[in-house]
Amino acid sequence: MADFVGKQAPDFKLLDDENKERSLAEFKGKIVLFYFYPKDMTSGCTVEAQCLRDRMNDLKALNVQVLGVSIDDVKSHQKFKEKEHLNYPLLADTDKKVVNMYGVWKEKFFMGRKYMGISRESFLIDKKGVIVKHYEKVKPKEHAEEVIKDVKGMGL
Repeated sequence: MADFVGKQAPDFKLLDDENKERSLAEFKGKIVLFYFYPKDMTSGCTVEAQCLRDRMNDLKALNVQVLGVSIDDVKSHQKFKEKEHLNYPLLADTDKKVVNMYGVWKEKFFMGRKYMGISRESFLIDKKGVIVKHYEKVKPKEHAEEVIKDVKGMGL
């Protein structure tokens, strides 16, 4: 897959869990953690979402805006956000435009079966909209800590 680091992050327009259109451009001046996850209310996705939620004060103190993206619809995102008390927007990429732009819609294998799905990956985007880090193998439990450490280490 193409190397995204050092390049301008592709902008988008997606509906969030409140049915409000969001774009990357509206977060210029903030550091953005743009994280892609396979499916609302599944075990790994729930752990990742909870860890980001629980570290939100630390992330906000570093000027980091978290945006979660999956191909689930707005209604599914609303249920997931409410159930897990998430404190950041979840974006609905139901037509798969953004997952394709960022190269995270990939062939996956599970129990001997091949299928297309979202690879759990994240992009750290600086205040000018440039991708400074691509997390290609995200560990749900460790991701929030890793992002905090990287933002501090990069002096963003």
